[in-house]
Amino acid sequence: MSGTPDLLVEPDRLAAELDHADPPTLLDVRWRLAGPPGRDDYAAGHLPGAVFVDLDTELCGRPGAAGRHPLPDPAALQAALRAAGVRAGHPVVVYDGGDGMAAARAWWTLRWAGHRAVRVLHGGYPAWVAAGLPVATEAPTPAPGDVTVTPGELPVLDAGEAARLAAADTGVLLDVRAAPRYRGETEPIDPVAGHVPGAVNLPAPEYVTDGRFPAAEALRERFAAAGVAEDVPVGAYCGSGVTAAQAVLALHLAGRPDAALYVGSWSNWVADPDRPVATGGTPGH
Repeated sequence: MSGTPDLLVEPDRLAAELDHADPPTLLDVRWRLAGPPGRDDYAAGHLPGAVFVDLDTELCGRPGAAGRHPLPDPAALQAALRAAGVRAGHPVVVYDGGDGMAAARAWWTLRWAGHRAVRVLHGGYPAWVAAGLPVATEAPTPAPGDVTVTPGELPVLDAGEAARLAAADTGVLLDVRAAPRYRGETEPIDPVAGHVPGAVNLPAPEYVTDGRFPAAEALRERFAAAGVAEDVPVGAYCGSGVTAAQAVLALHLAGRPDAALYVGSWSNWVADPDRPVATGGTPGH
């Protein structure tokens, strides 16, 4: 069972670790769905020693029928992680602009790639600054890493598997988008509105607030209310697999390291016009 110390790190604890002779590798993965690129934020100020890694171009594959943020090519991911100084077995801490979504997707990607020693800075860059800890503007030149990417270390759903999980009496597929998108009332990004038939809506703000997670017991209670019993298979999706990666992190915190991510998510689902689309409220489970 995953435990909080293995998944999240608070700013003061990280600051102490950075004072060690061989500190964790820091990856700045600040990102916005729309707006200025995260690299601009990094240039304006970042954790000392942190290396910027781009979510869109380095941690994900090219957008297309597989979704807007599909799985990365393993060789390309390995090259990007080595360039950022990621070493085999050496601790990594990822952080973002505070909402925790990009950091969770980076955490998930490294874990999927076989690198288990990765944590998320709880609260991201704003929590670090709020704690009065130092920031830097110069970009370091890390020594090349030697991490080896071994994909498949976390469970993944494709469209067919997501459909079967959503339709199963003994499974739950969580749709963590905002309720109006789930119900099909609006769709600001993808060409079709609605949800995977049988999926249960659990919007992200119901289990995470400003990038911070409640205690494990509170998470278990919230997921249980959505039908995620202890022995029930569970997966999650969103628009393109970023917010849903945060749901998988929350499920890990709740003691469900078996939770699967539908990486392609809604952007992959609607790429095939033959896939069914449901609208309206959450079905009973």
